[in-house]
This record gives sequence, C-alpha cells and structure tokens, in this order.
Amino acid sequence: MIAKLLINWILAACAFAITAWLLNGMSVSGGVWGYLWVSLLFGLVNVTVGTILRLLTLPFIILTLGLLLILINAAVLGIVDWLSRDLTIDSFFWTTIWAAIILSVVSVVLDFVADRALRRD
Repeated sequence: MIAKLLINWILAACAFAITAWLLNGMSVSGGVWGYLWVSLLFGLVNVTVGTILRLLTLPFIILTLGLLLILINAAVLGIVDWLSRDLTIDSFFWTTIWAAIILSVVSVVLDFVADRALRRD
C-alpha cells in the first residue's frame, strides 16, 4: 500500500516535470524536491478542495459532460500556485487550463505505462 502511494507520488512529480517542460507559462523551481513538493501539495489540495468543488458542482459537471472538471483542476492548480513558491504559472486562465489538460493526459499515460511495467514483473 505504501509502495503504491510512493509510486503514485513519484509519477505525479514526473507528470509535473513533463507538463512544465511542455508548457511555456508554467515552471517548477527547486529541482527534484520542488517537483515532489508541488505534487504532494497538489494531491493534498486536490483531495480536500477539489473534492468539495466537485461535489458542489456535480449537476453542472453532468450538464457539461465533464468539461467543468478541467476548470476545477485548473482552480486546484491555481491554489497550489498561490500556496507554493516552487510552482509558477504566468496567467491564471489559459496557462492554467492548458496545464490542467496536459497534466491530466500525462498522468494517465504515466499511470498506464507504470501499471503495464509493474504487472509484467
């Protein structure tokens, strides 16, 4: 259980690294520890604030067929940007939305690859 949690944490840090590399307006400072810190903070904010936002906006999420989830993830990224000195996002709206989209896609791909690699053993 703890090993799976640590693997997911490292994968989230890698997803942040890839997203920061792909997106010009987003950067993470502090090296490896900065990526680990930002991914931990993102996970904590996502579990608390993100869950509350998803519950409050559930009817609108259903109406928009899930597209509102991109805005919720962007809001969570904005909160992490505000809380941490290591994450810097240039403009809230477009850069944060693109960061949320790229981070989601990269996370799914990394989770798939890691799951396939771990099942092979």
